[in-house]
Amino acid sequence: MAISLNRFIYPYFVTSTKVAKAEIQSFPGVYRFSINGLLNDIKKINALGLNKVLLFGVLDYKHNSGISAYKKDNIVAKAIEEIKAKFPSLVVFADVCLCAYTKHGHCAILKSGTREIDKKATLAALSKIALAYAQAGADWIAPSAMANGQVLAIRSALDRGNFRKTKILGYSAKFNSNFYGPFRNAANSAPEFGDRSGYQLDYSNRQIALKKIKEDIASGVDMVMVKPALSYLDVIKEAKQKFKFPLAAYNVSAEYALVKYGVKNKIWNEKKVIREILTSIARAGSDYIITYHAKDIAKWIKKENYSI
Repeated sequence: MAISLNRFIYPYFVTSTKVAKAEIQSFPGVYRFSINGLLNDIKKINALGLNKVLLFGVLDYKHNSGISAYKKDNIVAKAIEEIKAKFPSLVVFADVCLCAYTKHGHCAILKSGTREIDKKATLAALSKIALAYAQAGADWIAPSAMANGQVLAIRSALDRGNFRKTKILGYSAKFNSNFYGPFRNAANSAPEFGDRSGYQLDYSNRQIALKKIKEDIASGVDMVMVKPALSYLDVIKEAKQKFKFPLAAYNVSAEYALVKYGVKNKIWNEKKVIREILTSIARAGSDYIITYHAKDIAKWIKKENYSI
C-alpha cells in the first residue's frame, strides 16, 4: 500500500538555547533546535514535501507550577509564531503537557508538599498552555498529559478565546510504555520520582484504551491518537473499526532508535525495515503517522525514487 508524505507528522524539539542544532544522547539523527535552527530545518523538510510538524519545548528553567509553559515568552509559542510567519501553509501541532516544565517531571501539577495530582490546577495550566499556543497560531493542540477532563477543559478554553477553528489531537490512548526513553532524554522530562502508571494507560488493558478514545471523541477532539504504535497495532485496528474517527499513531522514540541501532549494527536494511514498519501502522488503520523517520523517508523519495 502506498503512503503519501501528507500522512506523516514530523516531531521537533525546540529550546531557548543559542546552539542552532544539538545532538541528543541515545536518539540518533534527532536534534534539539534553537528557533533559528528549527526554521532552517523546516525549510529543508518542507522542500522535500513534508507539511506537518509537532512541536515539543525543552527548558532549563523549571517550576512546579509549570508557569514557563504558558508565559508570553514561552519557547514553543515563539517558535509557532516564527514558523507561521515564514511557512503559513505548514500545519503546526503543538504538544500540551507539563512534564518538560515541572521540576518533578510529572505531567500534572501536584498538591503542595504531596505527590497527589491537583486536578483543578492541572486542567487550568493545560488550558492556559493550549490558549497560548492557539494565540501564537497553532493549527492543532495536542494534549498529552492524560489528565482526566483535559480535552473538555481545553476545548472550552479555546472556544471562550474565540479559537473555535483550532483543532485538538487527543493523546487518547497513551500507554505507560517502556518505549519513551530517548524522548525523555530529548525533552529532559523523566519523572523525578515514581512513574506515570497512575495516569498513563496500562499496556495490558485494551478496553481502557477504547474507553478513553470514546471519552475524548465525546469531549470534542478532532482526531485521536494511539501511542506507541508498534506494540499496539491491535488497538489501532479496533479503534478505527469501532469509531471510524480520524486517528493518528505515534511511532515513538525507542521504536525509532531500535531501527537506527539495528542498522548501525547491520542487522537489517534501513529502507526495507522502515517501509515494513510504517506499512503495518497504516494497514492497521492510522490516518496519520507521527514518526522521526519522516525526514529520511522524504529524502529517499526525493533523491532515490523510494516509495512507501
